Amino acid sequence: MNLGMPEILVILVVALLIFGPKKLPELGRSLGQSIREFKRGAQEIREELEKTVDVREEPKPKPVSEASSKAPAVSEPQEERKA
Repeated sequence: MNLGMPEILVILVVALLIFGPKKLPELGRSLGQSIREFKRGAQEIREELEKTVDVREEPKPKPVSEASSKAPAVSEPQEERKA
């Protein structure tokens, strides 16, 4: 949505009437700071996502502990038959 010059002037006049000439510069500064903070945060998130996507590490193999490698294979229990 594009705002033309008449729309911007109407918004500024309404803001001037509502907030007064003393508070308007202060509100403008705080609005500018908020927009800068938002852009900075969005850029940081974008950079983090790009790092995450770019880093393509192969999964590291899990170390095999000595106890599990020396343990005998477990077989299924056999049912005892009564004759």
